Amino acid sequence: MKTGCLRRLLASLQQSPESPNYTGVGSLIQHCTDHRLLRPGRQLHGRLILLDVRPANYLGSKLITFYAKSGDVGCARQVFDRLPQRNLFTWNAMLIGYSLHDCHREALLLFCSLLCSGLRPDNYTITCLLKACFSSYVDVGQFSAGIHSYVLRNGFDSDIFVLNGLVTAYARMGDLVAARRVFDGMPERDVVSWNAIIGAYAQSGRYEESLKLYDEMGVAGVQPDEVTVVSALQACANLQDLRRGMSIQEEISKGGIAMDTAVWNSLITLYAKCGDLNYAQKLLDEMPKRDPVSWGSIISGYMQYGYCRKAMEIFQTMKNRGENEQPSLSTWNAMIAGLVQNGYHGEVPRMVRDMQLARFRPNSVTISSILPTCSYFSASRTGKEIHAHAIRNSHDQNAYVATALIDMYAKAGSLEEARRTFGWTMVKSAFVWTSIIASYAAHGHAETCFALFREMVDTGTNPDSITLTSVLTACSRAGLISEAQWVFEGMFTSYGISPTAEHRACMVDAYGRAGMLEEAIQFIGRAQEEANPRVWGALLGAALIHNNTAIGEFAANRLFELEPENEGNYILLANIYAQAGKWKDAKIVREMMKEKGLKKSPGCSWIEINKERRRFVVGDKWNAQTEGTCEVSENLLGEMRQACYCSSEEELAVERIECT
Repeated sequence: MKTGCLRRLLASLQQSPESPNYTGVGSLIQHCTDHRLLRPGRQLHGRLILLDVRPANYLGSKLITFYAKSGDVGCARQVFDRLPQRNLFTWNAMLIGYSLHDCHREALLLFCSLLCSGLRPDNYTITCLLKACFSSYVDVGQFSAGIHSYVLRNGFDSDIFVLNGLVTAYARMGDLVAARRVFDGMPERDVVSWNAIIGAYAQSGRYEESLKLYDEMGVAGVQPDEVTVVSALQACANLQDLRRGMSIQEEISKGGIAMDTAVWNSLITLYAKCGDLNYAQKLLDEMPKRDPVSWGSIISGYMQYGYCRKAMEIFQTMKNRGENEQPSLSTWNAMIAGLVQNGYHGEVPRMVRDMQLARFRPNSVTISSILPTCSYFSASRTGKEIHAHAIRNSHDQNAYVATALIDMYAKAGSLEEARRTFGWTMVKSAFVWTSIIASYAAHGHAETCFALFREMVDTGTNPDSITLTSVLTACSRAGLISEAQWVFEGMFTSYGISPTAEHRACMVDAYGRAGMLEEAIQFIGRAQEEANPRVWGALLGAALIHNNTAIGEFAANRLFELEPENEGNYILLANIYAQAGKWKDAKIVREMMKEKGLKKSPGCSWIEINKERRRFVVGDKWNAQTEGTCEVSENLLGEMRQACYCSSEEELAVERIECT
């Protein structure tokens, strides 16, 4: 709309205030909305007020939309409240305005007022309501009984627009069963429907089902778009299925799907996570327009495979680039998460300080990434301060933050705080349930672990592979063989989860702790896949517990073939020989370690005293308090000998395998 036209409309408005050209004024407001002209739009509204023109529904909805899209939802509500009469268009405009600014509770209250007004909502109203519900921590049961039933009662169950919103809402709430039920019952499906369900499975970690749906979409004759392939590539990346990802990449080229920034980033993530970092770097270099997510993807890839120095170089390169490619909050988070993943916990506090100096505030991803560092340094006080920060900034309800907090408190030995944090979490996803179950499993509370597992299943939350690993671990440590067998045998039939090497290792450990070593060997033999080091390691540990030299040698020989550089296997075998009194064999194993250049990693622990972190390392000769610490240690060892916890100096010698 040209300036001359704007002036003519304003002039006509001033000449005939009693009968203004509403269509022209509405077009003028729409022009200001489309082109983000905040000041002219406000001036136009002010002119209407000066001329005592009370906007009716048409102009009212235009003004509400203008203020909402300009970021001033308060003024939008003032316009709405001053309308003498409101039709459905103005109600919908206000609901959309609230949805744009994540004012979801206000949207729910407004919908209640709409019902009381006697107007009947339409499909636009329902979709705004759905977005408000799944973003406001509304209970899934309450949602199902309320809004979904309203949709069914009022004939919206055949509206594809509403049904797509329902699928998305259920998926965001973590109720994939209900999302799939709605999807399967849709009379027709468009690309948005398929995107909603494929993305739901991908976001929930059920990547194989997500790819299966992607294949079904092609069979149904629906052409995928950019959103579809981003979800499919995400699934391939997390499964590290490079071959399938390359097939989808070929489909993108043949299908004429636009290579927007999100697709480029997904391809970089795919190749980076699958270990082809050179090609991922090539894609980044060829990208027509990079954004911070692009850089974050390649940084995460280098971090994942331990190339921390290369990741740091790329990060520094970003800092020296133009404004559009400066590190964003997601890039800082990728660096912090990578440092934690690779054990560089000492670098994390400095990185967080630098991020804050760059004027970035920690978000939920930052908080969930740095909490493991608090656990590593046993910094409970700092962890509580971060928890308080999360509460003040409304990050405590994020599933990943809640999971990290529960894990942090559990590792600090405070199961009570972990359980309290779990209780405060309003939406309990599978991640949150798994975290509290794993916490009790780690502390040996098998009964509580089982009770929580049953409660999780009863609430309709399906366990994942990690959940079942935690339950099996609890069974193993408590000697609950029958319960462990019941969980293991029902993994696939009840939850559709195929047993992994981790699950089989838990079962071997359970048999071993119960003294059923022959059954453990038979269990390994029945497995369809070749046993990996975790399984043989569990058997070796069981042989140590029950002083079975033959089985210990059998397991150790397999481990020496699979991971010859793992010093822990040699130490366990040496201890088995020592328990059996075979000192010559124990000495031979120690000599094997020396020949291979293997040394036991020195034990290390931290303790916080007067707000200062103290570090203790086995064999440390430089600590000023070493002499006093060793004196106390020798006194304790003397008391242990008197109490018959140590039977001979030879056994102590075997345990004292050199640490330096």
